[in-house]
Amino acid sequence: MTNALIIIGMLGWVSLAISLYLYKKMEKEKNQSLRAKSKEYLGPKVVVIGGGTGQSVFLRGLKHFSRNITAVVTVADDGGGSGILREDLGMLPPGDIRNCLLALANIEPTMSEVMQYRFTEGALKGQSFGNLFLAAMNGLYGNFEIAVYKMSEIFAITGRVLPVTLEDINLTARLNNGNIVKGESRIPKEVKKQKSLIDRVYLDPIDVKPLDEVINSINDADVIIMGPGSLYTSIIPNLLVEGVVDAIKSSNAPKVYITNIMTQPGETDNHDVLEHVNAIVKHTNENLIDYVIVNNEVLPAEMLSRYEKDGAKQVLIDKYQREQLKEMGAKTIEHNLIEVKNNYIRHDAKCISDIVVNLALSHKNDKSK
Repeated sequence: MTNALIIIGMLGWVSLAISLYLYKKMEKEKNQSLRAKSKEYLGPKVVVIGGGTGQSVFLRGLKHFSRNITAVVTVADDGGGSGILREDLGMLPPGDIRNCLLALANIEPTMSEVMQYRFTEGALKGQSFGNLFLAAMNGLYGNFEIAVYKMSEIFAITGRVLPVTLEDINLTARLNNGNIVKGESRIPKEVKKQKSLIDRVYLDPIDVKPLDEVINSINDADVIIMGPGSLYTSIIPNLLVEGVVDAIKSSNAPKVYITNIMTQPGETDNHDVLEHVNAIVKHTNENLIDYVIVNNEVLPAEMLSRYEKDGAKQVLIDKYQREQLKEMGAKTIEHNLIEVKNNYIRHDAKCISDIVVNLALSHKNDKSK
């Protein structure tokens, strides 16, 4: 582990040299276009609450529709490279933050590839260079919030990326069999091993304070998005932070939940759309959702077979679910939301972004009448 920290220190200096170069480059470009940009339409203020791959995929599409984006990201991750840095350096896990920064970044493709590069050998095997970059920034400034802000400047991101809290938190789950599982990365594994679904998740400690800017962004939003992403380990942990649900509830902006296309083995096995929504209600004691965006394309059997081998099924809606959601005050928006890349099923981020932005704009127009 000592060798790893020495290498991380060396990479920190490399990261800072790169950041200096990028910062100067971006500052020059920013100054040249500042006047022009000030006249451009920024788009509605969109707050996206979540974490993981689903959030970053959505953000890549959303930045083409609005520059007023705030990504609120969970910091309960304790697995993989993020977990190692969290344990070794005592910092917040950088992985989901890094993915969101890169999703919103305006940098050269080569630099984006460098940031996503994972080491394949030695003490840093499996570690992402982007994680190390953020770790170096955190070490330089001694503050994770400032490190994220500085990295946002360097990458000239569209919008903002905010950790939901700056406190060191862990995720705990109670399974339906009554057993307690501690640690975000262990939860899906234990669900599969014990063959018992998640009953409820908790933050440890419970009384976690949010970042002030998170609450301010929610208060100022034109539309609030929850998802897409892992229900119990990416979306709900944000809602368990003190004040977040109250801010969402108080907002006049439309509240939107984007359902996943597929269930997540070890987390949402056999969950339909209604069960996803009910899990959010159960953890918040509030029906926060005004709109549920649902994919309505049924995938061909041959495409689903690879996912079904891992235990994943398509998340679909039916008449009963529509009626139940309507009784809860949630309108369903159904559309073909699927995009297939390299044989992987993903959300069509631009299609969802178009729906979300139109919701925000129509709501603003209704308010102005």
